[in-house]
Amino acid sequence: MSPSDTLAAASAAGTTPGATTVPRIVSVDDHVVEPPDLWSSRLPSRYRDIGPRIEYHPQGEVTLDGGTYRERPGTEGRNVAWWMYEDHTYSVKRLIAAAGYRPEEITTDGITYDEMRPGCWQPQARIADMEMNHTDASLCFPNYPRFCGQLFAERNDKELSLLCVQAYNDWMVDEWCGDSGGRLIPLCLVPLWDAEMAAAEVRRNAERGVRAVAFSELPTWLGLPSIHSGHWDPFFAACAETGTVVCMHIGSGTRTVSPAPDAPDAVTASLIFCNSAASLIDFLFSGVLHRWPDLKLMYAEAQIGWIPYALERADDVWETHQGWSEARRNTPEPPSHYYYRQVYGCFFKDSVGIDLLDRVGVDNITFETDYPHADGTWPDTEAVATRLFGHLDPEAVYKIARGNAIKLLGLDFDQ
Repeated sequence: MSPSDTLAAASAAGTTPGATTVPRIVSVDDHVVEPPDLWSSRLPSRYRDIGPRIEYHPQGEVTLDGGTYRERPGTEGRNVAWWMYEDHTYSVKRLIAAAGYRPEEITTDGITYDEMRPGCWQPQARIADMEMNHTDASLCFPNYPRFCGQLFAERNDKELSLLCVQAYNDWMVDEWCGDSGGRLIPLCLVPLWDAEMAAAEVRRNAERGVRAVAFSELPTWLGLPSIHSGHWDPFFAACAETGTVVCMHIGSGTRTVSPAPDAPDAVTASLIFCNSAASLIDFLFSGVLHRWPDLKLMYAEAQIGWIPYALERADDVWETHQGWSEARRNTPEPPSHYYYRQVYGCFFKDSVGIDLLDRVGVDNITFETDYPHADGTWPDTEAVATRLFGHLDPEAVYKIARGNAIKLLGLDFDQ
């Protein structure tokens, strides 16, 4: 696309004349707060008392263990919304429904659904909030099941777990995205405990137009087989065959990197990109991208400034240490070859990555708003995007704001 064509597309996409060169955003990382009846209205009656359901109880003590909250309801005080599922209890928190609140108000305290913006969990209200935020379309990761549905893999009754995964996907396709006119983009889950069942769920959803699936950036951190083992080959084959993008959200390995057990949470929050760096390098040397050249990976909320050095180091190991490191066992081309061909990063707070754009790859990055999380840029995403990359040439601006996401997910926009 030429710069003049790009400017015309940007204008058609809703750019405000004279105000900015950034077209309306296609965000590939937002979140949904699951509605209270998502599972209780879909599960068989025999499971409704043990499957995921909302109950109201007092706030309890909350601790964060890696990427997992450890908590139980309290015995006194005001009632807040709690998800109850087998032996698991989880309060709905201000931290994950932060849109519209000041930073000092965003805590891990529990809330009710009446205390969050309706756009957190109601599709039409979400679209209204997207209109306020210069956003055309949005791909949403889950909250309660965690970023790739780890919760269901951890529970005891796997028949119920499978029904929960399928119920989530049916809700995602039919209700969350169904009447949005393509503005809410479906992202589905798979049963992580069985690769063949995961492949079947990918194909089931692909048949109804789903082009994105959530997966763990580091499955071994969940106690699952590695991507080197061959265990996941049926899943990767299904994704490649159906054009389903493997979307890995930061923290989807549940664990986080910390140099000391008594380090403040700020340390792990600053180091969280290390999870995605480890995952990317794992994939680059695994042979997965070589065996399935049509497979596409997307790293959500990982930012992008770390990518050039990770690629440089991986390529150097591939060349310099080929004699002992098994660098070429599954990777006949330099690792960076597979990155530029098949991998997409995602950012919204990374000026360093933009400074290194020629090495990150203008065709390899997408943008996000992270609504309604505390890190999110709502309702100021247009200003944030303009500040970060509005100075680039029009074609690059278009690709980052929406063009790469449209191509990656096969969206029916700007055609």
